[in-house]
Amino acid sequence: MHERRPLALDRIQAFLFDLDGTLIESDDRWVATLATHLGSLARFSRRHDAESLARTLVMAIETPTNYAMSALEHLGIGSSFFGLADRLRRARGLATREVSETVRGSEALLETLATRFKLAVVTTRARPEAYAFLEGSGLERFFPVVITRQDVLRMKPHPEPVRTAAGMLQVAPEACAMVGDTAADMRAARRAGALAIGVLSGFGRRHELERAGADLILDYAQDLLGLPEWDGQKG
Repeated sequence: MHERRPLALDRIQAFLFDLDGTLIESDDRWVATLATHLGSLARFSRRHDAESLARTLVMAIETPTNYAMSALEHLGIGSSFFGLADRLRRARGLATREVSETVRGSEALLETLATRFKLAVVTTRARPEAYAFLEGSGLERFFPVVITRQDVLRMKPHPEPVRTAAGMLQVAPEACAMVGDTAADMRAARRAGALAIGVLSGFGRRHELERAGADLILDYAQDLLGLPEWDGQKG
């Protein structure tokens, strides 16, 4: 666990969760591969090493790729690309619908949170994928609201997905905490007025999450239950 700002649980009514790297296991396979190829190029940069250059490139590709897939899906032709999308995700170390594992402690965390808070998923995954992961892991019972890239016009880091989830949960965005592993999650939360909680179990690194405005950074989402503020709210 890392340095943090105070968590005002008394104003939080809902927790919003990203999927990849937050509730579903992922790794940095693509970053590692790119870093190997970018090793010589990084020697000419005073500000970046090979890994940071690779991470920057992957993050730059991520949003345009998601928007391209979203456009195809809104046109009704995205299903033709599911096989290609899964191959790209496997190359990156991301889970596919056939191969996925929940981040440790996720179910216990959600069991506890569900007794006092409203819960939602906010993901850039497509709707069929998101529901397949939730159903396959048994986590779907915790989430009456699931916001995917097919449910919004603008994706994270834009605040629309966070605001949409809050609206469907019938709470103000300011009464929500967004939990995710990327800078895009943190920026979407801050721009919506929600609390931004970063986790280090996925793609993002601490300095990236801090730079994006994270209010709190944890190793795993389950570490929420170990916070002093949470202990004070029990009972």
